[in-house]
Amino acid sequence: MSERTIDITFPVKENILLSLKENKDDFLKEILFSSALQLYRKKKLSLGKAAELAGFSKIEFIEKLNAEEEFVFDYDDDELTEIMEDANRIKTI
Repeated sequence: MSERTIDITFPVKENILLSLKENKDDFLKEILFSSALQLYRKKKLSLGKAAELAGFSKIEFIEKLNAEEEFVFDYDDDELTEIMEDANRIKTI
């Protein structure tokens, strides 16, 4: 079963694209990536869903994050502690 898609449009003045020196397609790709990145940073979308929104595979999205010098995995101290404790627990099994 195929998922439904919803087209979302918004107006952008031509002078904005001219200032950015981008065409409509490149601007759209950048907006989708930026939106996906923001939602990923806020932990509203998983890595996979953010990649899907941006129009990338997971690997392509990770490569794009790397190229943009963005963190792929951004854990806070509590999350890192939990991960390390889990890893140590697994090591002792």
